Amino acid sequence: MTVRTRFAPSPTGMLHVGNARAALFCFLFAKGQGGDFILRMDDTDEARSTEEFAEAIKADLGWLGLDYDETFKQSDRFDKYEASFTGLKARGLVYACYETPDELERKRKRQLARGMPPVYDRAALDLTDEQIAAHEADGRTPHYRFKLSGNTIVWNDMVRGEQKVETASLSDPVIRRADGTWLYTLPSVVDDIEGNISHIIRGEDHVTNSGAQIEIIEALGGKVPVFGHFSLMLAADGGALSKRLGSLSLRDMRERGVEAMSLNSLIARLGTADPVEPVQDMAMLIKGFDMTRLGRAPARFDSEDVTRLNARILHDMPYEAAAPRLAAMGAPKGAAFWDSVKANLTLFDDVGDILRLIEGPVSPVIEAYDADYVATALDALPQGDLTEQSWSEWTQSLKESTGRKGRALFMPLRQALTGQAHGPEMQHLLPLIGYDKAVARLQGKKG
Repeated sequence: MTVRTRFAPSPTGMLHVGNARAALFCFLFAKGQGGDFILRMDDTDEARSTEEFAEAIKADLGWLGLDYDETFKQSDRFDKYEASFTGLKARGLVYACYETPDELERKRKRQLARGMPPVYDRAALDLTDEQIAAHEADGRTPHYRFKLSGNTIVWNDMVRGEQKVETASLSDPVIRRADGTWLYTLPSVVDDIEGNISHIIRGEDHVTNSGAQIEIIEALGGKVPVFGHFSLMLAADGGALSKRLGSLSLRDMRERGVEAMSLNSLIARLGTADPVEPVQDMAMLIKGFDMTRLGRAPARFDSEDVTRLNARILHDMPYEAAAPRLAAMGAPKGAAFWDSVKANLTLFDDVGDILRLIEGPVSPVIEAYDADYVATALDALPQGDLTEQSWSEWTQSLKESTGRKGRALFMPLRQALTGQAHGPEMQHLLPLIGYDKAVARLQGKKG
């Protein structure tokens, strides 16, 4: 059996980190088994679905490195859903309901007031032909529900172990609205059957829904896939992540310069007991992924963890991986520059700040009490081409001639040459600044 998983977003908005976790789990599991990862656009909500969002989803998956093997849109398959709907209806497994939303809400409130679960009472099944005719004469159009069996549905979940859903305690799910549009359940089942989806991996908020879906799968003669329901993510403080998603969209993270593998490294391990370590490439992440290591407790997402991992990934990034991006920024060629600056990076775009230290303009900072020392340093600066050894030779000479050491020896030089108190190691930076710029800055000239 070929393992086939699917990620099924609705193109009604931007992907966020919660979506990314679901997509990543589906991708890692499929690829770890030598299988296929399918992207399905759940665009049955034609009023809210847009091509712009669909393309944004594809761009986000591409950024994450989640290359899908197949993709399709549900809006291209309405005839398939219609055929399955007609077949189920002919067998008495789908029935028409004429209640309005207000009437259903009043029923729900009455049930709750009596201490009863708010389960649909199947009143529509008792309507006479005369009552149905009266509703239709009033202009009412029915919505449709799938009739659950009332049986206990049992499956062995990859994450949660044995799961049981008592369908007698559920409302028969609405599968088609009164305006004729489809809800999630039936199209999803039809696509999973026809697409030979072997494993459905998604959040634990779908556990109950899975019970109803299994009944529909079996009613349509399909093979029930293996399910894996992982715990949902919370914010770092334990609050609902959904309230913070505005700043956690994948597009925003990408535009801020976050490395995709820093996010992948984090969310692949959240919810497990495994330490979160930066992983440089997807192949390593695939090799180390194991669904059975996911726990039941909610995972907590902290964007600061992404920042820390991002820095570590950059610090460990080989020059060969960075070279094309450095070239695009106009950085000096060769590994020497990258090796000298990467330890100071949090985001790759920080390279631009370091380039500005090298190329200028820089406003030297020379404190009045250090002016004589900086003048002495200018006279002692090695002439000609500066090398990696120039900084140590220069500062050793100044140490011997002035008696300065430590911060008093180094900091005035750094501030004069870069205008800053922190940054890359000066032994690497000095030859990149060059002799002429170094002289000008030690003289207090902006440049």
